[in-house]
Amino acid sequence: MATEDQLPLTLPDTQNADILTPQSQEQEPRSQGSQKIWGMLYPSSDRLQRVEMTMNEYTLGRAAHCNICLTEQHLDSKKWWGVISKLHFRITRVIVSPGTNDMVVYLEDTSHNGTFVNKLLVGKGKRIILEHGDVIGLAQAEKKVYTFMSISGSENSILPPELKCKYAVSRTLGSGVCGEVKMIYTKVGCKKFALKTIAKNNFHGCDGGNPFNDPGKILNEVHILKALRHPCIIRMEEILDTPSSVYIVLELMEGGELFDRIRKERSGLSERIAKVIFYQVVLAVHYLHQRGITHRDLKPENILLATNAEITLVKVTDFGLSKLVDTQTMMRTFCGTPLYVAPEVLLTHGKGSYTNQVDVWSLGVILYCCLSGLVPFISNAKDISLQHQIVQGIYSFPRERFKKVSLRAIDLIQRMLTVDPSKRITIQDVVRHPWLLDREVRSIVSELMNENDEYNENLVPFSVPSTSGVASAVVHASRLKATPGLRRQRIEPPTAALKRARVE
Repeated sequence: MATEDQLPLTLPDTQNADILTPQSQEQEPRSQGSQKIWGMLYPSSDRLQRVEMTMNEYTLGRAAHCNICLTEQHLDSKKWWGVISKLHFRITRVIVSPGTNDMVVYLEDTSHNGTFVNKLLVGKGKRIILEHGDVIGLAQAEKKVYTFMSISGSENSILPPELKCKYAVSRTLGSGVCGEVKMIYTKVGCKKFALKTIAKNNFHGCDGGNPFNDPGKILNEVHILKALRHPCIIRMEEILDTPSSVYIVLELMEGGELFDRIRKERSGLSERIAKVIFYQVVLAVHYLHQRGITHRDLKPENILLATNAEITLVKVTDFGLSKLVDTQTMMRTFCGTPLYVAPEVLLTHGKGSYTNQVDVWSLGVILYCCLSGLVPFISNAKDISLQHQIVQGIYSFPRERFKKVSLRAIDLIQRMLTVDPSKRITIQDVVRHPWLLDREVRSIVSELMNENDEYNENLVPFSVPSTSGVASAVVHASRLKATPGLRRQRIEPPTAALKRARVE
């Protein structure tokens, strides 16, 4: 299969493009008379419009006779349009039992350059069963055009009526101990969001009661969380509290988790890319702290990327749950190793008082991971427990991973991973640390944030803040030596040492 840069423009036209009838979606199939809509094709681009499926067969291609006729204006490049076949694919509905709603939907690939379903090639002349939430791509796995949604699948969802009237449910994005995250579409406008469902019965407070069974508290916190507006914080559209679950509608980020980006690089991100990402996370945490909100669960899984590009906007998520339950409840609920939890939280098992300095500790672990692809504390060490390593601050900077990392970056990690929270660097001084006083990086971040016009009031200034009060970056060489008996753990898939709840 040709790559995007290699998409040929010389495939023989079966019909001159000049005489193709541009078929806008104003002509798309509509429910007429007694015909019922049995499925929907939701577009991945604003250039395309939603297709309401009432007939038993639909075709897509460049030819004018196709039900969905693609022109150059519908796609984002001439190269892409140039490799779309006259008849690229066909969707067919087959009724299994007459007089019932039981049906099977097939997609048949009729193209030269391939049709993909959920990034898997179907193959010319082959067909597969199309299921609710399947994503269809053309010519390349990443070139998504539509998401198929079965009306029966949507109607059978467990959405409460307040949400069902506004949203249609698509595929599952992730799941964990608290519930799951699904992609949803607005029924008007086809905008995409993420829906997080938190099952209340998974939580039990310190007194044995359920911390979610306080409608007054939840309503108050909802107002606080919905008021947050920052380009590096996931926007919360709405929260619905029901007797069994809490539903949170969130801004959708399609670039995945920072966790996966780090794991993909194996040896860590380049220092420049790590700095661009980390600076955005710092700005988000600084914003939360200014408003009296402590995240308490910062980790690479809770940092999302807007796109798959190397330089991309970054957003912090999952800060809302920390406002609704206490620390002890979170620690008891979220199974897995506490690799990002501050020492003062572990020492009191979440029962004692703590400050927002716990977030700064987590930031130190995250930066360490970004630059090395390793975690600083070892969950399976034979001679020393994970908790002892954390509360004593026992970690090192292995030379094979940190030899190209600047001393200023290492100094910042050390200042954040200071066991005593009163001596730990504050988020205000993290923002002003010499490593982050980088005009080029701040300019890049300002440009990324500027693309979110809604949040212009939160733009970071191009002028670099003063370094007053910030000590020079001095690194103790002894910390660069590996601690005897400890081997660094590489960032692994969630099935290994870093197995975590993907939705928390």
